[in-house]
Amino acid sequence: MKNILVIQGGGRKNGNTAQLITHFVKGAEESGHSIEVISLVKHEVKGCLGCNACRYGKPCIQKDAFNDILPKLKAADCIVFASPLYFWTVSSRIKAFIERFYCIAEEDPNPPLGRYEKYPVKDCALLMTSADNFFWTFEQAVSYYKFALVHYIGFQDKGMLLAGGCGDTNGKPQIAQTNHLQEAYEFGKHLYK
Repeated sequence: MKNILVIQGGGRKNGNTAQLITHFVKGAEESGHSIEVISLVKHEVKGCLGCNACRYGKPCIQKDAFNDILPKLKAADCIVFASPLYFWTVSSRIKAFIERFYCIAEEDPNPPLGRYEKYPVKDCALLMTSADNFFWTFEQAVSYYKFALVHYIGFQDKGMLLAGGCGDTNGKPQIAQTNHLQEAYEFGKHLYK
């Protein structure tokens, strides 16, 4: 069975994204996987400073939760990024977390696609929620996920659940009135089948 790390980038304790995660986790656990959910609201991770300390064998100089999360990140088989849609892309918390992957890169003498670094081989998935549900609602978020995580870092895409139409952002979460929670459960249950 797999070790799955869910990185939660939303801030509402029982919001649409939190509910989506709960159902995903239930499905994955029923299939025997080990799951841990880390909230970036509770465990703050700042964006990369580009200081390169990590490139010289030092831990990241920033005093935040990333250094504590790093062993869990390295041990995970799959990293699931879960975010509400903020300004047409993933939340800034998720973006900052991904930027810090810089410290897990290693020099690569034969870089693919012109890169000079390589990253650990991991699977990844994306869970997103949005009030809107236009045909273009998730376009920028999906583009960022594919280009940054799949094409550049080289993670293996296990799929996406894009849960649009979850209700007005000023009101109560309405994801329970959609099919998305059942879809999240099925996604978690069949992630590795």
